[in-house]
Amino acid sequence: MRRDVVVRRTSIIVTAGILAVLAALTACGPVRMGQAAITGDQGISAATLTNEVNNLKAAYQAGNGSVQLQFPMSQAPQQVLAWLVRFRIRDEMAARNGITVTPAEAQAARADLAAQARRSNVTLKDLAVANGLPPDLLPELGRWQAIEGALIRKLDGGRLPTSQSGLSALNQNLETFQCRAAKSLAIQVNPQFGRIDYTPPVFIIPAATKLSGPPGGVPTPSPKPQLTPPC
Repeated sequence: MRRDVVVRRTSIIVTAGILAVLAALTACGPVRMGQAAITGDQGISAATLTNEVNNLKAAYQAGNGSVQLQFPMSQAPQQVLAWLVRFRIRDEMAARNGITVTPAEAQAARADLAAQARRSNVTLKDLAVANGLPPDLLPELGRWQAIEGALIRKLDGGRLPTSQSGLSALNQNLETFQCRAAKSLAIQVNPQFGRIDYTPPVFIIPAATKLSGPPGGVPTPSPKPQLTPPC
């Protein structure tokens, strides 16, 4: 996914370009066999990832060309795994800050995202697929949104700042909370699927190879990935 299509706003306003505001291994030792990634003491199995990638591909094909992917289909495993890892990080953020979210709150947050998508003349399902999120994980996206909303209320007394500087400060606080949560999980990614880039909201990028650099040492125009938590 191109990082320039990720719009990071504290309210996770959905636009036509992105769902949400919608490493080398960071822990020692090999990833356990059969795991695509490990977050804390929980694994994300390769079988789970394969199933979700198949769900994403099926939803894309069902769209009959109506969905424009923001990434090459060959990168679907990295895109899906990134979402699975993001959800784990967001849950850790909630746990570390004493936040609980009910199923009703998660559903309400998802409905709000869907309403925002409709105002951009797109369905939330299509927007999810375009950005690498299998539609069956939309309930998790609702929980993601609800947790952020609860954290914003805790940080700022329930109101978004009205000034740009205030919004920037709040967004920085959220990124710091995310970074600390991610760091505490000591995330490991199976090199078969890539490596973690901690640039918000966290990406899975291809594993580095000796042949991956541009010819002649020409610098890549892409932002340099953050391969370790910057906190």
